Amino acid sequence: MSARDTDWDGVRLHVVTGKGGTGKTTVAAALALALAAGGRKVLLVEVEGRQGIAQLFDRPPLPYGERKVAVAPGGGDVYALAIDTEEALLEYLEMFYNLKRAGKAMTRLGVVDFVTTIAPGLRDVILTGKTSEAVRRREKDGSFLYDAVVMDAPPTGRITKFLNVNEEVSGLAKVGPVRNHADTVMKVVRSPETAVHFVTLLEEMPVQETMDGIRDLTEAGLPVGGVIVNMEQPPMLDAPSLAAAAAGELDMEEILRGVKAAGLEHDAESIAAALAAEATDHARRTALQRREKERLESIDRPRYTLPLLSDGMDLAGLYDLAEALRAQGAA
Repeated sequence: MSARDTDWDGVRLHVVTGKGGTGKTTVAAALALALAAGGRKVLLVEVEGRQGIAQLFDRPPLPYGERKVAVAPGGGDVYALAIDTEEALLEYLEMFYNLKRAGKAMTRLGVVDFVTTIAPGLRDVILTGKTSEAVRRREKDGSFLYDAVVMDAPPTGRITKFLNVNEEVSGLAKVGPVRNHADTVMKVVRSPETAVHFVTLLEEMPVQETMDGIRDLTEAGLPVGGVIVNMEQPPMLDAPSLAAAAAGELDMEEILRGVKAAGLEHDAESIAAALAAEATDHARRTALQRREKERLESIDRPRYTLPLLSDGMDLAGLYDLAEALRAQGAA
């Protein structure tokens, strides 16, 4: 599959968001691997300071610098950057105000924390600015250093405010370096080269937050990418059995016979009752997934599905998820 065969043709900045607990960091890492496949170079950026990327790739905590963390199928490379707000602010002061020495003194006095607390919009400008700089960075021959950049972004409830930095800094600066920097960031964020992808589970709250987030981004004029349904569990029963389980109409005698046929004669009645209860729970979860999937169908955006990995998440599982994304045209 070539880069021209995807839903996100021409996209170079992939922002991944999602409600807490949906696995957005895992999906961001899998997407980076998928995008790098076939010999491309991708940067995966973390902005929340949790070192989730290092854990996924089984690496020690990442320093403030771009480091290669994985080789993608076909020879591509994934680099990672865990942005340190304090270090990024020092870079910012040096770049725009030539205040590196003063900035180091500020860190000792705690002024950095003070600034990013009373002016969180500035913090977001710094974080998004570092990412957009990586998107724009070029080699000496004029080609882009990275074929794509993937940002593991803040959760859905904060994503519009986080990305809409022009609005955030409007009360801080009308002119000058801060304003100019915010304008440069917004040119990248609002461009067709950017897409914000939403990770969700097939549960009521994550789906609702996804729908609300897409609405908010659209109203703010920010680019919406795809919806990635994570950890979907396929039905383990056929349709008639699911219907019977959901209605509490399972044939207990048949279940009991099956338990005994499996050689579980001892306490067969208790085992059969436990199996029936599990089947009922499974039927309800399956019905919930189906209902939430129908809600997502009302969103006119590409949708991708990632399975629940039965063996848990490890590096091999991450590669499996990357392949699933590629197979669905997501990279």
